[in-house]
Amino acid sequence: MAGIGVVLGTVVAAALTHMLRSLFFGMNPGDTRLLVSVPLVLIAIAVLASYLPARRATKVDPMVALRAE
Repeated sequence: MAGIGVVLGTVVAAALTHMLRSLFFGMNPGDTRLLVSVPLVLIAIAVLASYLPARRATKVDPMVALRAE
């Protein structure tokens, strides 16, 4: 889901660069580094946010979890 959001957001941001030009001071909104680095950071945050709970869940014994329900 994060990947779909990042792809759609990047496409929309790239398409709307002419409108965003007045909001960026000292930066070109069509800058390739900007359009690549922001999605990479967002994907890294999404991976980290899903990895940590998944790692913790693998340490739980399935029988203990089922008995708790």
